[in-house]
Amino acid sequence: MGSDINEVMVMISEIFKAYDIRAIYPDPLSEEAAWKVGCATGRFLAQQVGQTQDPMMRTVAVSRDMRPHSQSLAGALIEGVRAAGMDVIDLGMCDTSFIYFAVNHLGCAGGIQTTASHNPVEYNGFKISGPLAKPIGGSTGLEEIQVIAESLGTPSSIEATGKLEKRDLWPQYKQHVLKFYQPGKRKLKVFIDGSNGMAGKLIPTVFGDQPGLDIVPLNFEITGSFKHDPNPLVAENMVPTQQGVAQHGADIGVCFDGDADRCILTDEKGQLIGCDHLTALLTEHFLRQSPGATVLYDLRSSKAVEETIRQYGGKPHRGRVGHVFLKALMRETNGIFGGELSGHFYFRDNFFADSGAIAFAAAATVLGQSDKPLSELVAPYRRYPQSGETNYRVADKDAVLTSLKQKYAGVADQDDLDGITIDAWDRKTGGGWWFNVRASNTEPLLRLNAEAKTQQALEGLIEDLKPILGEPLVGH
Repeated sequence: MGSDINEVMVMISEIFKAYDIRAIYPDPLSEEAAWKVGCATGRFLAQQVGQTQDPMMRTVAVSRDMRPHSQSLAGALIEGVRAAGMDVIDLGMCDTSFIYFAVNHLGCAGGIQTTASHNPVEYNGFKISGPLAKPIGGSTGLEEIQVIAESLGTPSSIEATGKLEKRDLWPQYKQHVLKFYQPGKRKLKVFIDGSNGMAGKLIPTVFGDQPGLDIVPLNFEITGSFKHDPNPLVAENMVPTQQGVAQHGADIGVCFDGDADRCILTDEKGQLIGCDHLTALLTEHFLRQSPGATVLYDLRSSKAVEETIRQYGGKPHRGRVGHVFLKALMRETNGIFGGELSGHFYFRDNFFADSGAIAFAAAATVLGQSDKPLSELVAPYRRYPQSGETNYRVADKDAVLTSLKQKYAGVADQDDLDGITIDAWDRKTGGGWWFNVRASNTEPLLRLNAEAKTQQALEGLIEDLKPILGEPLVGH
């Protein structure tokens, strides 16, 4: 009996990560594990909302992506939520940002999306939100959910008493997303790679009938497999988009990840647009709607972002990497808009949540209202040389971070908001550079992002860092 309990605890501990639940199906992420996650989440959310007369605050919205095992996992999860005595509204197959909309639109106690986002097809998982679609991560409830899940018996041991209802919210979701899209003076030819993911349903349903958009689709078929990994942050996965833009003479290229909550753009020449540069490009658009508002960006972003926010009268605010932190900061600061280097973009008028669909809608609005090609619109923000994120394998992460602090003490400003940032940008003797080094949560790796005012200064900085960091890992 004791060994069975230990096996369950090991299985559950393997699927819980820092920000969500994710693992290979069916071992360790099985239908039984999904049931336990559902029941534990239902109990946790019931505790959070307490005694309430509002039936929607005793209801959890559940949705899923297109992976071949998502339907059975979502089904088991739903039975677990119902076993916790919570009602369920099943939204069916949709992109992850849909669930954030649904939780707020319906006024639910929370929501759960069955997805493994950009991971390969053998993976699956769950993204959990609480009331107002606030993310539930390790420090905001996921650890408590894990403890509850490890204490549960088998699915047959608890009766499912919660009610189940299926609902179609696509018309309302479409109306919400299109609030962020205004057709411009010209019709845009848009090449979109759906990565055989949820964009294959999202884009035709929401944008397919918009007269300002001529959409050329690739990999929109939802087949349960991927022609390439659904991760647009990997350069090779962007090649089909770049080729498609050239072949069709498109004004913009877009590639979505598997659950379509992120997209990466290319200009009309097929050049990749960094997400920090896209944040800078969209800043004027959002500050025009809300003068003087706060715009957020993760601390790996180019200095061009902060400068652009100030240029247009906004308040810049740096944040830690990760959607849990950025969403909390958006609420704290009432930020109008925020961008992360990972491709997550956040919007005050989207319940402070991220949305790939709205990021695309905003970019299409800005481009459509301009006479210039996208490459010219982005060019001013590409003004500083960047290293890109590079990984270094180190034996002792803390010792390396300490060495970096000591090396640059007195030479540059330092802060430890996330890892360590060392900044000599405005120091006359500093050469005009900054860098951030963050430790990986799961591997013996340090991640470096660096930027300088000149290519020479950037190369000099990287050479200075080599004795401490070593050689970068290639292709990691």
